[in-house]
Amino acid sequence: MLGLEAQDPLRILKMVKICCIGAGYVGGPTMAVIALKCPEIEVAVVDISVSRITAWNSDVLPIYEPGLDEVVKKCRGENLFFSTDVEKHVSEADIVFVSVNTPTKTQGLGAGKAADLTYWESAARMIADVSKSNKIVVEKSTVPVKTAEAIEKILNHNSKGIDFQILSNPEFLAEGTAIQDLFNPDRVLIGGRETPGGQKAIEALRDVYAHWVPVDRIICTNLWSAELSKLAANAFLAQRISSVNAMSALCEATGADVSQVSHAVGKDTRIGPKFLNASVGFGGSCFQKDILNLVYICECNGLPEVANYWKQVIKINDYQKTRFVNRIVSSMFNTVSGKKIAILGFAFKKDTGDTRETPAIDVCKGLLGDKARLSIYDPQVNKEQIQRDLAMNKFDWDHPVHLQPMSPTSIKQVNVVWDAYAATKDAHGVCILTEWDEFKTLDYQRIYDNMRKPAFIFDGRNVVDEAKLRAIGFIVYSIGKPLDQWLKDMPAVA
Repeated sequence: MLGLEAQDPLRILKMVKICCIGAGYVGGPTMAVIALKCPEIEVAVVDISVSRITAWNSDVLPIYEPGLDEVVKKCRGENLFFSTDVEKHVSEADIVFVSVNTPTKTQGLGAGKAADLTYWESAARMIADVSKSNKIVVEKSTVPVKTAEAIEKILNHNSKGIDFQILSNPEFLAEGTAIQDLFNPDRVLIGGRETPGGQKAIEALRDVYAHWVPVDRIICTNLWSAELSKLAANAFLAQRISSVNAMSALCEATGADVSQVSHAVGKDTRIGPKFLNASVGFGGSCFQKDILNLVYICECNGLPEVANYWKQVIKINDYQKTRFVNRIVSSMFNTVSGKKIAILGFAFKKDTGDTRETPAIDVCKGLLGDKARLSIYDPQVNKEQIQRDLAMNKFDWDHPVHLQPMSPTSIKQVNVVWDAYAATKDAHGVCILTEWDEFKTLDYQRIYDNMRKPAFIFDGRNVVDEAKLRAIGFIVYSIGKPLDQWLKDMPAVA
């Protein structure tokens, strides 16, 4: 980059080169949309994983996201490039996004709560080593508050006279709708230093997004506010899910219907209807990790009461999964040993193949602990991923594949199939754990006819019409809904 002051090339966008370190769920889609919306900007996505970059350059992308395929294939080879030549593209870039993993630490100080910034620090040192011109370095990963300050110190102490400006530009994408979220975001948040250089850097990045995002939706703050806003947003969303899930337990105990309760509550304009659907629990790569991170920051800043408040959001989520498993076991004569249980859906939500922190893992492990035989079907998750997830320890999923335990050739009690009818054939019970649209329209009469009797359905996403299924002959458990007489006679806890 030529000097910001004189030539100011970041304001002459045809000269800008952008590089993103990290070709994952955030880096890939975000850079693809920037390339699409800013055809005069050259965008390179780099990663040390050869297999991941190969997939991005192939006809089968490494992640599934509606609309992503079309965007990538329209720009790839024109102004969007995927490469393992990390140092070359970082060296040439004017703006470097860093979208590397920030996993939860599994050992040492803060284990189980704090973010592991090993990959971020490594990226920062590499940027300092290879840079020959001024750069704007953008935090795109979810990071703890004050990370920018640490990165700034690394860059400035190794700068060799080069000017580095650090920005925080957290992502607020929802998997399954990430491309639409990028096309039409609620807001774009950019945090930077309150210095002339910091403000120029903010303007440069704002000009990129302003190609398609209305300027009034681009919020500019200081660094610390931007970093904390990301953690706060995910904590608030997870809190809403845990709140309605806590109510679902009370609804079952009293005969109330959680769907009716959440509808009534959501009509209050101060509350609104979003994220008030009761379920088996929340998942995904961010919610639990970000709340644990928030808890750790609160504890480090001498705020144990605040930390305990946010811990409870995680506890309710864990409780909901345990409660669901207990309902299954207690309903089926207090044992599922040797019984075939069909699992419909393994991804943490519909329209994604992502299984990170999916509730299905804990539910399946709970059933396997009681020696159930599982037959699993998900339209976007393959057998290898399912086997790996069920063999993995908590938090291992967020570390590089070569550091994860190898997937066993098979878990004897688990069979992965590619058809809902194969999964449910001869099953004693069916668990719906992902809200895929196809599960609403299955031929449940056919499923019932091919199941062992009594035939149970445990709907962890409230996607089926329980009255219609009961008319067929199923014993139905839907989270937070009035219980079948059969279930009323069974204890809530196994």
